[in-house]
Amino acid sequence: MDFASIVGLILGTALVLFGMFLQGNLIIYASATSALIVIGGTFGAVILAYSFEQLKNAAMALKVVFSSQQDEASEVISVLVSFAEKARREGLLALEEEANQLDDEFLQKGIQLVVDGTDPKLVKNILETELDFLSERHSISRSVYAKGAELAPAFGMIGTLIGLIGMLSKLEDPSTLGSGMATALITTFYGALLGNLIFIPIAEKLKVKSEEEILVKEIIIEGILSIQAGENPRIVEEKLKAFLPPATRSEVEMEEEEMNANAAG
Repeated sequence: MDFASIVGLILGTALVLFGMFLQGNLIIYASATSALIVIGGTFGAVILAYSFEQLKNAAMALKVVFSSQQDEASEVISVLVSFAEKARREGLLALEEEANQLDDEFLQKGIQLVVDGTDPKLVKNILETELDFLSERHSISRSVYAKGAELAPAFGMIGTLIGLIGMLSKLEDPSTLGSGMATALITTFYGALLGNLIFIPIAEKLKVKSEEEILVKEIIIEGILSIQAGENPRIVEEKLKAFLPPATRSEVEMEEEEMNANAAG
């Protein structure tokens, strides 16, 4: 689970509700009309802008926001280095059995291409093409939530205009002006809240998760090509560590030292 996403959502929602409570009864912020205009209008427009397949993929991507990254870059590097060591000892064909046991389809495909003797340039081209399409799919799913963030405040303003028109149509009854103005402003509030507390954070988190996954895939491509070229496992490891930020690189090196110390002990 991605606890940062969960804590952020709960904390943001709780503090907004607490702030509303400090201003008086929470019931004064409830408006079915405003909710229908903002939520209905936003989701209707988003559905209009995308295909059902794209919306389905975006809905499935939502679980990524609240789940931890499946493949850590450091773990993938360890796997690739172990493959490089085995390939150097036993040859590339010895990796076929290892590849069949992998859960990562991208890594499995790359290793299988190498085992099959595919030309290195073709291996790189195939994997990079798949990576490009993966990035494009991520971009579309992210844009669905970005579009929601763009439309929610706009429908909040539309709802406000609707409320003001309704209020102005009843000027002969001054007692309705206060409630009419409140309803109009609540609609703007709903739109801003939906856009800034839900849609924008989700779009940004999907962007971060996508970049993390793409980094892992780039490490896999570089590692597979290095294995195919028969490079020294130590060189492969150092080359792949270059993809990691210095802090993460230091953590990986410390873990390796601890493992080596335990093995020696």
